[in-house]
Formats: sequence, C-alpha cells, structure tokens
Amino acid sequence: MRRIPIYKFYKHKYGDELLVDIVDYDMMREPLERTPICSYTFYAITLVLEADETLAVNGQSRRLSRGDIVCAIPGEVWTFPNDIKMQALNLVFEKEFLLSFFSDPHFLERFHYLQADRSSPFLRPDKETFERILGLYRQMQTEITNYDVKDQHILRAMLYETLMLLQRVPMVMPKRMESVQRSPTDVPVSRYVDDFVSSVSSHFREEHSTEYYAERLCITSNYLNKITKRVLGISAKAYIQQQCMEEACRQLQYTSLSVQEIARELGYESATYFVRAFGKCMGMTPLSYRNAKTKRPEK
Repeated sequence: MRRIPIYKFYKHKYGDELLVDIVDYDMMREPLERTPICSYTFYAITLVLEADETLAVNGQSRRLSRGDIVCAIPGEVWTFPNDIKMQALNLVFEKEFLLSFFSDPHFLERFHYLQADRSSPFLRPDKETFERILGLYRQMQTEITNYDVKDQHILRAMLYETLMLLQRVPMVMPKRMESVQRSPTDVPVSRYVDDFVSSVSSHFREEHSTEYYAERLCITSNYLNKITKRVLGISAKAYIQQQCMEEACRQLQYTSLSVQEIARELGYESATYFVRAFGKCMGMTPLSYRNAKTKRPEK
C-alpha cells in the first residue's frame, strides 16, 4: 500500500448538506475489503450488533462481540479484518455539525472517549444502555432515510443524547495501561493540556518545537512542560516526539513510503535526523521496524 487511504465525509449524500449519518456496515463491506487499513477525516462511533473478529484503532485492538462500541476521532487509523463479517451501525459526523449549535470549540474534547490522549477506543456499556443507544441510532437512521427534508435539530438532539449516554460508559482498558486521573482542582491545567494535545494532533507534522505550542496557548514553554509532565507524565517535547514516532510507525507498517518520504512528511530536516530520532525512541532503525512488522527478512 503506497499510502493509507483517507475517507472524507460525504456531505451531499442526501442532496442538501448533512454532516451526520448512520451507515450500516453492510454498505461499507465492499470498500473495507478493498482497503482494510484506512483513516477518516470525521468522527465515527461504531455500535457492534454481531461480531467475532478483531478490529484495531491506532494499533489498539479488541476481539469484538455484540455490545461493543468503537470510538475514533479524525485522523486515526482503522485496521479491519480482510474478510469482514461483523454486523454494525456506524454513527459518523463532522465536528461542525455540533459546533454550529454549541459555541464551545472544545465541546467534543469534554467527552473522555473522544480525547486524543484517551487510553482506549473501545467502550462496553451495560445491556440497557446499549439498547437505548441502539434505539437512538435507529431513530436517526429513520429521520435521515424516510424524510426528504432532514430535521437537523432533531438529529442534533439525538446525537447529543448519544454522546452524553456514552460519557457514562467505561472504557475497555488495554492491558498494562492505566488512565490518567485528574482531580477537580486540575480543571484549568487540564484545559491547557487538552488544548495542547489537540493542537499537536493537528500540527505535529509541521511543528516540533515546544515554543510553537506554548505561544498558541499564551503560556511559557517552561510552564507547558511542567503541566504536561504533571498530567501526561512526560514533557511537552517528549509528547510531540511521541506523536511523530507513532505516525512514523503507522506509515512504516501500513504504507510503502520510503524513509526519506516519511521523514519529509513528518517535517524532519533530513532523513538522517529522522533515522537518528527514530532509533533513539524505538531502539531500531525505521527499516528494521518495517521488516519486523511486515515479517519480511531484512536484507
């Protein structure tokens, strides 16, 4: 695969612009079999109706069954099985669909399962909550498909209710990982960190300096390092580098881009500097990592 396919939101699927949809996996099966590794530019929350197969988001995987919920934010990499059989409904929406009503630009980041630094993309609600959310999906599906004029206020209200219900649902935590616990007194600090994480997610390919992000937040680099160390457990510089390395690993594993091309895409001044940084972080060269992940013998 030369590059990871990126799917954009089909805004005019129903004629007039609509930034929310419920997509049955039966409709997605053929394109997913062609490109089982892909990324979306929009939010996606998959409600699993029937499955016995493994799906991964950004390298975190889970064997799915009825009742599982998979949440992904824009830019994350989905890895589906080559012969996907699962039955599911996928709630997809653009950020602007909610921000046109809620003026807070950080509204979606308030939900623990939509944060860039969340510990897991998987949720497991109790049966009652799952059925209630499934009912909302069905109602949204009916509103979208059965009416020529889609009432966006009704759809927005049902999407909001869904998001609030999901906020009650615990994450299915990966082994040996623990979520960062934040106390109520950390709210102002965590807002800075949330903004930093969001900004890095958007700009880490071009901007690697702590100073750039500190200036965007109107704080000093020292203070940014202090609060990221306190909340995330690592410095701001280390977090930026971590995002670069995670993206580099995805590109090495899922694409055929050369090391030079990946270095250029991630904003490194030279391939040599990128290889040195990768080796320091991962303990091996980029080509060794690619060969290990794709099970090709190193020449």
